Amino acid sequence: CEMQVETMGKRSASDMSSNGDDAEGEAMDIDTTLEPRASLLTLLSRPSPFANETGALPIGEFEPVSFSKFTTTADLPEASALSSARVLVVGAGGLGCELLKDLSMSGIRNVDVIDLDTIDVTNLNRQFLFRQKDVGESKAKVAAACINQRCPWMNVTPHHGMIQDKDPSFYASFNCIISGLDNVQARRWLNATVCGLVQLDEDGDPDPSTIVPIVDGGTEGFSGQARVILPRITSCFECSLDAFPPQTSYPLCTIAETPRRPEHCIAYAYVLQWPKEFPDRKLDTDSPDDMKWVYERAVERANKFDISGVTYMLTMGVVKNIIPAVASTNAIIAAACVHEVTKLLSYYSQQLNTYMMYMGTTGIHSHTFVYERKEDCPVCTEAVRKMTISKTMTLNEFMQTLKDGDLQLSSPSIATSSKTLYMPKPPALEKATRKNLDIALSALVSAGEQLTVTDPSIQGLSLNISIAFEN
Repeated sequence: CEMQVETMGKRSASDMSSNGDDAEGEAMDIDTTLEPRASLLTLLSRPSPFANETGALPIGEFEPVSFSKFTTTADLPEASALSSARVLVVGAGGLGCELLKDLSMSGIRNVDVIDLDTIDVTNLNRQFLFRQKDVGESKAKVAAACINQRCPWMNVTPHHGMIQDKDPSFYASFNCIISGLDNVQARRWLNATVCGLVQLDEDGDPDPSTIVPIVDGGTEGFSGQARVILPRITSCFECSLDAFPPQTSYPLCTIAETPRRPEHCIAYAYVLQWPKEFPDRKLDTDSPDDMKWVYERAVERANKFDISGVTYMLTMGVVKNIIPAVASTNAIIAAACVHEVTKLLSYYSQQLNTYMMYMGTTGIHSHTFVYERKEDCPVCTEAVRKMTISKTMTLNEFMQTLKDGDLQLSSPSIATSSKTLYMPKPPALEKATRKNLDIALSALVSAGEQLTVTDPSIQGLSLNISIAFEN
């Protein structure tokens, strides 16, 4: 072994490729005098037949840049496309930690990260930027500090709080946004906010300078997805809302730190409190005593966070639907997301068009496809949605169809061009319009009249619905 190490660097690549008999038994040496190159630098510095403009989703023209004196992406000049860009990472959990690590190795120096959660001991097995001493601290702040310390070329700015607390101008200040959110409602809000930033010209075409791309990543167990969203150009998150069934499983980070629903409180009692109280006994979901214990602990936690709605029947329905967190899935999806971000910023390769699914349950398998834009999407189109309803349908029943149907609205407000039919907030306006809820919609509006609907899930945007009545 020592002889082989001492002779390393003496043979050229052409000598190594020889299969001559005279080389049999001779130590295979490597020429170490060659200048080292990082793979990303190679892609950025060489012309490519697969540059961004050659793909199915072209957004820019690639211009190779000479990096002859640089050996790693950390050495990139500040004026380069990657070094000068600003990227926002939304979420600093299992996927967010992987995203921050990959960004720091990709030449993207200026990164902001936003997250509401604090660190729980259950996070430590996969969220590798955190340590035992960090339990109880802000995920965003600790993650940013860790990256800045380990990677001195990085400038990571943390934001501890809700994404809804930031103004649209905050999101408009970034060149790209990576979403690592763990729930559909937050992703809908972010998607609607960023789509709302796009300005249209006189012909109705989007102004490219106002487009902030979103790279959306998500994982569930051994499955995951990455997608590229160019607001007002490709399909947006709202276009694919039909593909998401009603949520019946809950991310571990949410139930441990920021419960918002009664289901989160039940899951906390079942997943975290039961093993601590009964470490040697598995919960028997068929045992009334065991389920009563979970129900009572869930009620206690709900009272602590002022959450209503915990019932025994709901407890029975929740205990079998917890998402497992798999570190390897997070790593794969994060790598795919950051890869797309580097392409969005530098154009060195063809863009993902537009959706990649990873399925690791039975093996390493993935496939890509174009997620088509929805013609009447309330977020990324200006189309008027047409609905035909019964003449006897009340306003309250109509609102329920908006909640239960494909729109999946949460708390809609409805108005016409001349009057307000219902507004859930502020309380004074809700009280004044409450009387309309039990009135037939046909008595409130005329056939063909347009309703303007707003909802927290499509933040800052409105949905236009043209009403027709059945004969």
